[in-house]
Amino acid sequence: MVVHPAPRAGEGARQPEARLGEAVGLAEAIDLDIVAAEAVPLGKPRPATLLGLGTVERLAALVQEQEIGLVVVDAHLSPVQQRNLERAWNAKVIDRTGLILEIFGARARTREGSLQVELAALSYQRSRLVRSWTHLERQRGGFGFLGGPGETQIEADRRLIGERIVRLKKELEEVKRTRELHRKARRRVPYPIVALVGYTNAGKSTLFNALTRAEVLARDQLFATLDPTMRALTLPSGRTVILSDTVGFVSDLPHELVAAFRATLEEVLEADIIVHVRDIAHPDSEAQRVDVETVLRELGLAEAVDRGLVEVLNKVDLLPAARYDEVGNQAQRDPRLVPLSAITGEGLVRLPDLLDRTLAAERLVVDLDVPLTDGAAIAWLYRHGEVLRRDDDEHRAHLVVRLDAADAARFERRH
Repeated sequence: MVVHPAPRAGEGARQPEARLGEAVGLAEAIDLDIVAAEAVPLGKPRPATLLGLGTVERLAALVQEQEIGLVVVDAHLSPVQQRNLERAWNAKVIDRTGLILEIFGARARTREGSLQVELAALSYQRSRLVRSWTHLERQRGGFGFLGGPGETQIEADRRLIGERIVRLKKELEEVKRTRELHRKARRRVPYPIVALVGYTNAGKSTLFNALTRAEVLARDQLFATLDPTMRALTLPSGRTVILSDTVGFVSDLPHELVAAFRATLEEVLEADIIVHVRDIAHPDSEAQRVDVETVLRELGLAEAVDRGLVEVLNKVDLLPAARYDEVGNQAQRDPRLVPLSAITGEGLVRLPDLLDRTLAAERLVVDLDVPLTDGAAIAWLYRHGEVLRRDDDEHRAHLVVRLDAADAARFERRH
């Protein structure tokens, strides 16, 4: 059963039905069988159980009647609230944080992803009362919040968890160092990085595949992508950029995960352009936009957010006619908005054009005279810049080239 405690109208920006639907989607993402789901009104939160006494008793009868073994409460529960609800309902109870960690534990594929999830899971469990934890001998995906077949009950003693956390942090530092070396190598071949960010299930991976013809897992499922993927993309001007697909954001992202996944999102910190992919057909699209921008600010990207991100208004194929026209008019007024459908391809060509224009706006236009005998220098300019005009005389090539400031300085030093 999935329960969403809905605050009184006006206290939250979200529609309870949409938020409940998202919680059900999270639960279904790890193949849980949902037999009941409801949004329950939350007046004044009770310290003992969060939910009111009448609600707890009513749901207890439903749990018993439907023989429900697990209840997901779409809120943050204190250890005491979690224990009291488990006793009242005689069923396993996990909160939103535990559920998201469970998904991440089941999905992480790279070594770094696995380390980060384990670190987040242990930080979360350390704050719980004595509970079972099974990451040392896991027999299934996830981190054992939901229990597993034949799992061993190990007392979650703080000293052991603390030692493991210290070891994990050291291992993560090693992985970070390796990633930094890879980034330095990329800087030597200075392609701009374009990072796709957005709410989970906004269509980032589908867009990534459509643009790069890659075969990244793309499903109509929350958190289908956890580990970042990068591919080269050639823009209409002939310029190459690196496109990065990143983990999706979610409202009330557990603070343990914001800290642990900072390294995964480092590609976003390095990006020359951040493209915010939005599911414009979602009823909570505006609230999702705010959530994503909030996380970006937490990552230290407030300046980029304030300057204005490139916004892809995805899934226009799902819009009713009136809303479709409204989105089209909005995009005409704001050149940084691109309405498209990654799945049908409608409007897809507009995005590479906009990326070209955005990069061009940040470049310098320089006049250069290069000896015709210096073929390497001329080839370098064609490779790193956009040659707008070229006139040759007997000895020299007169070029007007659009270059990044860093490349212009590099060319000046070398030649």
